[in-house]
Amino acid sequence: MKAMILAGGLSTRLYPLTKQVPKPLVPVAGVPNAVNLLHYLHAYGFNEVAINVHYLADAIVEELGDGAQFGVRLHYSHEPELLGSAGGVKKVERFFGDEPFLVIGCDEVTDMRLDRLIAFHHEREALATIGLVECEQVDQYGVVVLDERGKIVGFQEKPAKGTERSKLVNTGVYFFSPQIFQHIPSGEFYDFGKQVFPALQSAGEPFFGFDARGAYWADIGTPDEYRRASFDVLRGVIRIPQTRANDVDPSAVLASGVQVEGPVRIGAGAHVAEGVSIVGPSVIDDGVRVEAGARLERTICWRRSTIGARAALRDVIVGTEYAVVCESVLDGVLVAREN
Repeated sequence: MKAMILAGGLSTRLYPLTKQVPKPLVPVAGVPNAVNLLHYLHAYGFNEVAINVHYLADAIVEELGDGAQFGVRLHYSHEPELLGSAGGVKKVERFFGDEPFLVIGCDEVTDMRLDRLIAFHHEREALATIGLVECEQVDQYGVVVLDERGKIVGFQEKPAKGTERSKLVNTGVYFFSPQIFQHIPSGEFYDFGKQVFPALQSAGEPFFGFDARGAYWADIGTPDEYRRASFDVLRGVIRIPQTRANDVDPSAVLASGVQVEGPVRIGAGAHVAEGVSIVGPSVIDDGVRVEAGARLERTICWRRSTIGARAALRDVIVGTEYAVVCESVLDGVLVAREN
């Protein structure tokens, strides 16, 4: 089976963290989320996966390679100019041939049962099926209204608070029949949520929503949701195939007297000096150095960052290779290199 990961965006909502790290390589529990998604897709039998790339494309290719280490064959679609979610899929139409296929955004962290979504799609003889979950706050998502068979009879893209017609939201997990390409123009920016889906619903096409209430889902494109998903992985609320969540890598070096409390992941080659206190949920990613006397609480440190001696960090995300100055006191911020 074939799938596509949508990864062309800039992830501006996570700036400055994503100035140096492209969107699909944002780490969740120390693992780039595109890697998590490839394991997830492989677990459901998807063995050929396309991914569109734009910003820092070379870094993505270097990290993911040909996909063999994840059990898939990976195909890259380079977009010199962004084409939008639907336009990016249209660009690789030939890759899919005459097969139905899955599309998922690189911001998604989910354990949705893809086999059930696919079975639902075929049972309904659908053109398009969206995976749906229930959310309390829906103003940042596409809101969906269903009839008794699951057909979509209403669609609102990011409705203002209080105007939503449902609490069911579009997760960015889609399954399509190949006829969907008849509804997407070639060579222009085109969006599923703003253009394709409202047009399908208005035209009465067989456009369905798979109610996956009970499945875990987070869109890690915002700092709050990114923290939530990362910490939920550490706590075991969601389990990601092939991802170690709450542990210390055997190659990490922890000095005597280091105090670790709660769920904490410490990655490969990390060095944690004497007198350091780490309160979970926290992530100390690969190659991170935490110097003597520092205290980290609910903090995420990306690869090869440095936390200076006696620094105190609470609810902080530290970007790749960023150095926190000794004795800094940081609370609730994102810090990262911007060049």
